[in-house]
Amino acid sequence: MSEQTLIDPQLRPWLAGSGLAPLRLRGGRTLLPVVQGGMGVGVSAQRLAGAVAAAGAIGTLSSVDLRRLHPDLMARCEGQNAGEAAKRVIEAANQEALAREIAGARRRSEGRGLLALNVMRALSDYAASVKTALREGIDVLVVGAGLPLDLPELAQDHPDTLLIPILSDARGVQLIVKKWERKQRLPDAIVIEHPRLAGGHLGAAKVADLNDPRFDFERAIPESLEFFEKAGLAGRIPLIAAGGIRSHAEIRRLQGLGAAAVQLGTPFAVTAEGDAHPEFKRVLAEAQEGELVEFTSVAGLPARAVATPWLRGYLKAEAKLQAVAQVKARCTKAFDCLAQCGLRDGLKGWGQFCIDNQLAAALRGDVAKGLFFRGAGALPFGREVRSVRELLERLLDARGAPGMA
Repeated sequence: MSEQTLIDPQLRPWLAGSGLAPLRLRGGRTLLPVVQGGMGVGVSAQRLAGAVAAAGAIGTLSSVDLRRLHPDLMARCEGQNAGEAAKRVIEAANQEALAREIAGARRRSEGRGLLALNVMRALSDYAASVKTALREGIDVLVVGAGLPLDLPELAQDHPDTLLIPILSDARGVQLIVKKWERKQRLPDAIVIEHPRLAGGHLGAAKVADLNDPRFDFERAIPESLEFFEKAGLAGRIPLIAAGGIRSHAEIRRLQGLGAAAVQLGTPFAVTAEGDAHPEFKRVLAEAQEGELVEFTSVAGLPARAVATPWLRGYLKAEAKLQAVAQVKARCTKAFDCLAQCGLRDGLKGWGQFCIDNQLAAALRGDVAKGLFFRGAGALPFGREVRSVRELLERLLDARGAPGMA
């Protein structure tokens, strides 16, 4: 099959001189070995995803509550506080926003790179978002926060769309591949995300498991490649390492372990094209390693975020809130953003706050109320906000640069 190079011509010399291999995906598509992670609510939308794709990498939209980026859709939802009718209005607005964001990112990509949608399996509108994205011609579907065992069925009428699950260890890789093989479809790549290093929702059963050595790249990548070899799948499923990756040297090391590419979230979130408020970018850029905390989210998953005033206050009260958790007669939101929610469903070991409210506050740059997800590690430009192009050039620069992690 002939190669289809999707890299910006201006960045091709950077890749050629980097010592890094490009990312090659099904269909002969060749890209920069960098994937921009999906970040919601609204942090990775059309401006960021479009800019990353235009450079020749994979730019990723997050599906979560995208109506918040569209004033007319928010106005349409005003006063929709509870009940099935309100839920339908808000969910319809979110699907319309998703379609708009895909179209906007496509225009901004200028025909280069690939556009992905990150959808959390734990969302109640997971299937609806997948179907909207497929209808709107998304290039790639990336699914984490749960095992997407049903993704091949949902995408069965779209064989050209690339399907990429997010997992954290070789055991999960084996499970997904075996389940999907029975459905006559293989993952087009797999993201191996390290729970101890990534931001947001993490791929471990509980916070105490984050340091389990089975998640280490030095173990998870070779074990996954060994499984592919034994299963007769060697060279067919590229691995994409994710979590705390900040430099050219780290990308080179991970490719040496057998990864085809890397995924980064936080460094892209703080770029000039990032869709969040400038104050959001400042909080992430200035956070030191000791200011990151792990806790259990309302989705029942471990999570990592900046210890802002709201999060510190919540964690002080968490034990008391969990002790009195009970099923709510109706959700605090008009739509059920999670299929299972610690607050709504009275799950005592899970988080007891409204994640949509807190992430929406972060999107607005509200430090007092926001939940600011962030991955581990110093950022490539420290506290500075630079462009997507500058970030990619630094990651491709084999000479290294002062201040890199």
